[in-house]
Amino acid sequence: MMYIKIIVSFVITVLFTIFTTPLFKKLAFKIGATDAPSSRKMHVNTMPRLGGLSIVSGVIIGLLIIQPNDIGLIGVYVGGVIIVFTGVLDDLFSIRPSVKLLGQILAAIAVISSGLLIDKLTVPILGSVELGFFSYAVTVIWIVGMVNAINLVDGLDGLAAGISSIALTSIAIIAIADQRLIVIQLSMVVIGSTIGFLYHNFYPAKIFMGDTGALFLGYSIAVISMLGLFKNVAVFSFLGPIIIVAVPIFDTFFAIIRRAINGQRIGVADKKHIHHRLLDMGYSHKAAVLIIYFFSAFFGLMAIVFTSASTQVSVLVLIAVILGIQVIAELTHIISEEQRHITTFFKKILKLMKRN
Repeated sequence: MMYIKIIVSFVITVLFTIFTTPLFKKLAFKIGATDAPSSRKMHVNTMPRLGGLSIVSGVIIGLLIIQPNDIGLIGVYVGGVIIVFTGVLDDLFSIRPSVKLLGQILAAIAVISSGLLIDKLTVPILGSVELGFFSYAVTVIWIVGMVNAINLVDGLDGLAAGISSIALTSIAIIAIADQRLIVIQLSMVVIGSTIGFLYHNFYPAKIFMGDTGALFLGYSIAVISMLGLFKNVAVFSFLGPIIIVAVPIFDTFFAIIRRAINGQRIGVADKKHIHHRLLDMGYSHKAAVLIIYFFSAFFGLMAIVFTSASTQVSVLVLIAVILGIQVIAELTHIISEEQRHITTFFKKILKLMKRN
């Protein structure tokens, strides 16, 4: 009966978001929440960027239908309000990065106040390791890091919405296997709302989600994964959520390395993220997005296998994930033009095979 209610809420959320997003498009133009073209951006026309509010509205409708019975979610809801308010302010007034970071930290503190913490990690040999006081810092870093990872990857039409949907679908599948009802409920509601928005946001987009949507989706992924995957007692459990969102995480990580090597400030934006590199390689806008969808789905599948497999299989999956990330980084030249060790190695192997 509960699963039927979840399916009904999912369908209603999708339809509600599809039909209400045009209203937020009109609102964005009316109040000036728009994104003008620039040399750093992909679009050539002024675009409305309050689409994140349509995602949030869809989630609210879905939650009202499901009515999750968990008093611990109050702090999560408060954090959600803070993160949405921060995003709206940025979409309207382009607030300073420090103010935006403060909003993200306050949202993380609200989550912690509800008692939701990454308080232990399960690691090989050592088993379950209690983090103690460090659990507060780890939780804040996880939430703030995920929020910014999704925000940074939001560079092409439909990219952040698609990646988020894929990540949440992976989390939902793992939650179904573990019978974690609250995670299933929250995941399906956010997926439904994001898919409904994606109807208007996929290339060519009619509306952008803006920081409101990107921050909210990053926050949702961070919190829902904490409710589910970090509570798993399987070996390597702390790596599960990281694998699921490997694309935005490693894109952000390599951006930090790249800027440090080039002597740039970490906060300085550039056009060298993975989606930019794919465009530079000659792929179309839509093809670049679909390629990243594919890699996101691959990592999501690896995470599903990873969280339920034996230790030996988990190690093999982890090796495959690391190699996959490195190959993508080299093919797209995310780090630098010269550091392509694995692809160079395979090219040498192919040359030797041809000679023989």
